[in-house]
Amino acid sequence: MDSRFRGNDSLVCAAIAIAQLGKSQLSRTVRPCHYFARCVALSRIGLAAALAAALAGCAMERGATAGGEPPGTVIYAVGDIAQCGNKPPSEAAAARTAALLRETTGAILALGDLAYPTGSYADFATCFESTWGELKPRILPVPGNHEYQTTGALPYYAYFAAAAGAPGKGYYSTRIGAWHVVALNSNIDVAAGSEQARWLFNDLAAHNAGCTLAFWHHPLFTSAQRESAPLMRDIWQILYAGGVDIVLNGHEHVYERFAPQGPTGAADPAQGIRQFIVGTGGANGRFFGRVMPNSEVRERGIFGALKLSLREDGYTWQFLPVAGQKFQESGEGRCHR
Repeated sequence: MDSRFRGNDSLVCAAIAIAQLGKSQLSRTVRPCHYFARCVALSRIGLAAALAAALAGCAMERGATAGGEPPGTVIYAVGDIAQCGNKPPSEAAAARTAALLRETTGAILALGDLAYPTGSYADFATCFESTWGELKPRILPVPGNHEYQTTGALPYYAYFAAAAGAPGKGYYSTRIGAWHVVALNSNIDVAAGSEQARWLFNDLAAHNAGCTLAFWHHPLFTSAQRESAPLMRDIWQILYAGGVDIVLNGHEHVYERFAPQGPTGAADPAQGIRQFIVGTGGANGRFFGRVMPNSEVRERGIFGALKLSLREDGYTWQFLPVAGQKFQESGEGRCHR
């Protein structure tokens, strides 16, 4: 018998499985449920302890919850976060969204404009670190325009290190559960012939996943007061041709959800991409202007995060407000392939 499991100690099983669970958030190569089963077999713990361990560990591995949520990998998304101004960090709205997400597990897609006002070393060290620092190991980031108000967004790349992708580029891809996830940088060249666009085309062709999600900062479509980012249309065209299912953006300090649509904004229920704007991480709110076609849900003056449960053939979404706020909306969709 493996010496680590001598003594019929169910606590050893739990500790090992929990450690593996932490490693499993961004990968399916580590399976806490498997570790529970192996531990049970090696240590011959009692039936009751084994059953409790199996139920807890396997449910977490599948992404299930106590409420009976369908199996899937749960992630969260939000941008426009740490804006402290003259307030102490504990009183900033970012502290409220951080408190919300500390009650969860799973990857957090941070949709840019993470440290106001200029993404400086001091902005990250004070307001962001003091509110969201504990969540850093779970974050998959993209930069926003405020990060680039400091030359080259160097503090952003230094703070997030390898998680931010190559310095100066900031785009990368990964796998979360059954999904291919692509992070893009809307602050650098995004034209059809750019290095980033060529990389994206090749990345989608190489992975050919059944379900794909992309995220970046500036939205192509928005009903908020500021203009959309038409330069992202070439990127959207590549994503559309590649069968991408979801796009997540920040920049606008509102929540907005669009029906599936193509790169020109034409509704396309069959092959279109569903876009969410989740600029509700803590920055001061903004207003809506002209409502864009295909905009289905809009809300301002709120803070919170988008919860996504990614299944092998589809997804569910739910907006989670911070404590004291009531806005919620949810739904589900299926992947194109």
